[in-house]
Amino acid sequence: MQSQQGKHVTYADAGVDVDEGARAVDAIKEAVRQTNRPEVIGGLGGFGSCFSMKGFKDMEDPVLVSGTDGVGTKLAIAQLLDRHETVGQDLVAMCVDDVVPIGAEPLFFLDYVAIGKLKAEHVAKIVGGIAEGCKLSGCALVGGEMAEHPGVMDPDDYDLAGFVVGVVDRPKMIGPHKVNVGDVILGLPSSGIHSNGYSLVRKVAIEGKSVEELNQPLAELGGESLADAVMRPTTIYAGKLVELLKEGVPFHAMAHITGGGITENLNRALPSNVDAVVYRGGEDGPAWKVPPVITYCANAAGLTPDEAYKTFNMGVGMSVIVAKDDVDDVMAALSSKGFEPFVMGECVPGEGKVTYR
Repeated sequence: MQSQQGKHVTYADAGVDVDEGARAVDAIKEAVRQTNRPEVIGGLGGFGSCFSMKGFKDMEDPVLVSGTDGVGTKLAIAQLLDRHETVGQDLVAMCVDDVVPIGAEPLFFLDYVAIGKLKAEHVAKIVGGIAEGCKLSGCALVGGEMAEHPGVMDPDDYDLAGFVVGVVDRPKMIGPHKVNVGDVILGLPSSGIHSNGYSLVRKVAIEGKSVEELNQPLAELGGESLADAVMRPTTIYAGKLVELLKEGVPFHAMAHITGGGITENLNRALPSNVDAVVYRGGEDGPAWKVPPVITYCANAAGLTPDEAYKTFNMGVGMSVIVAKDDVDDVMAALSSKGFEPFVMGECVPGEGKVTYR
């Protein structure tokens, strides 16, 4: 069929390569297969992804918990550095670690990859990172979408979105309703900036520097390059925390420390009559280790402590609230899973806010 102008224009001529899309699917099949759980029905290629809930029939009141997120402007740095292997793990982390604070086990994950010009090898790196994140969190990568957007996005541009579904038995849900005055707040270390605050990071630490400069070791970062430090993948806590939940570790609540930092995330784990007092400390800083890259970027931006604690995770990727009498046992349990927990605060009478001392 010819166009009105008498020209023959294919989909590929318009910028969409269907054959390359098929090659991309073939390139990711094995990575996806390795994330399968027994509940997954079928594989890639169907119009919908199927997951059996038969294994959860013994729950008293099974509740599905969903979450969605992206990686944000960290992707711009990935594109600048041509490093795409780990941003998929960032994507999974931002989703699965948002559902585990309810006590939910992540079950399955779907991704959406929008890209200017599809290249099978490029997509395989991205989805390989997503698959790795799913394995770390214990959920299955059951499907997704790769969309080529010529004329809308530059050829090397891409964006990622992720979607997770988990399950929890309602009587075993954790959260603000379990938190009491006198509870202790534990912190689990972050690996670095994770996936938040990157618009500021780019402005104060990346812009104006060449790739060569970004790859140079810096004394302020302990000999690490800025490129390595800002691209370190987000820690995934969900898989190991779910194991501890199943073992009956008495968590009261959790807070995933993401955009808004400790100030605007820890409060989400508090009831309206309890405040969190975080031991921020004085000139020597908090009682835990803040990754050098966070200090570097906060200093480069000239942030006050209040601003820094509302922008970056400040070395805390997940907060866990427990009863004071359970602190030693819970810290031992967390340590047994490879975490390095530390006491970062306490719960006091208040109004559901985060304060510092």
